[in-house]
Amino acid sequence: MRDTLTIKKVTDSLQDEEVKAYLRFVLTQIGMLKAQEGPLEVVVAELIELYDKLMGLQEKKAMWDPVPACTHVHIVVGDSFAGSMKQALKGLGWIETHKLITLRENYAIGPLGDLDSSKGRKVRSDWFRDNITEAFESCTEFEEEYNELLDKLKQIPEQAEVIIWTSGNACEQMGMRHALHLLHGKRNVFAVYDTSVICKELYNRLDAFRYSGEIPTDKLQEALIRMDGSGKLCTADITQLEREWQEISEQSGTLRIWRDNVVLTVSADYYDQYLLEKLDELKASVDDNGFLHSARLIGVAIAYCEQYIGDSYFEYRLRELIYDGILEIKGIPTAMRFYSIKRKRRTESELSVCIDEPSS
Repeated sequence: MRDTLTIKKVTDSLQDEEVKAYLRFVLTQIGMLKAQEGPLEVVVAELIELYDKLMGLQEKKAMWDPVPACTHVHIVVGDSFAGSMKQALKGLGWIETHKLITLRENYAIGPLGDLDSSKGRKVRSDWFRDNITEAFESCTEFEEEYNELLDKLKQIPEQAEVIIWTSGNACEQMGMRHALHLLHGKRNVFAVYDTSVICKELYNRLDAFRYSGEIPTDKLQEALIRMDGSGKLCTADITQLEREWQEISEQSGTLRIWRDNVVLTVSADYYDQYLLEKLDELKASVDDNGFLHSARLIGVAIAYCEQYIGDSYFEYRLRELIYDGILEIKGIPTAMRFYSIKRKRRTESELSVCIDEPSS
């Protein structure tokens, strides 16, 4: 079970080209086994060597955990942003004194209530397992990751300044609030910096970044240099943000957006009409039978959406539209790349029912 969690962390941290390279190597070795080319022991030994190398990557990441001598601890939301932050800190030569903690949750989706208890965490884990196709991890693995996060937060030394990074989206805004909630009672100096605001000021961009993971490393380095103490929080600020975490997380909804500097909980079907409108706009891309590849629709939906939600939520809503009889499917909905969709054509009997129904 422990290896499964480590393998997931390792593969999630790899870049696309690295994944392709390792996959080519594994397939080549398997091909040699199948063709019985070369000694079996040699091929197996090379596969084990690759396994040890990749698993060792996870151990090397411990260098980013808080240590007694560190002066700053950066808390970020998401693996993509964490990768960029590591590169930026390395480039500035700060890795000995600046450490990193990653919140790996997508706080924009799923239930957030009572995460301080194993029962609340199970509710969240079960929701992802039931609705998000890529969420294959068990409740046990979710629990292990959460406990690892708590351990890292406990390791933060008292003299280190804690810098929590956020941006203009519900995911990072709720992540920042959750971090402060989990750090309740610690005496450190806390600061919050908004990457989208900093980069907008630096580069005079009219369109702020939706998510910090979109920011290139060189721009992130300049944002780090720009830390001037303006983000430091007073006790009243921290109390208010912790209160907001409690109030929003206790709401029963499973989708959140960022609007007018406030996290709002909206209905689960909030983007359903938006997805249908994008589907209608893409009619020129459909095949002879009128079907559109679901990945194509989701890609366009993400590109034009002002919010950072994540492709997995849009894919979940497509499946709900299929279950509700609004969309027709060709393929198997195990992942977005495996099926296509189109508007379901109503039968004559269905149309007659609609005509006969009294207007409200």
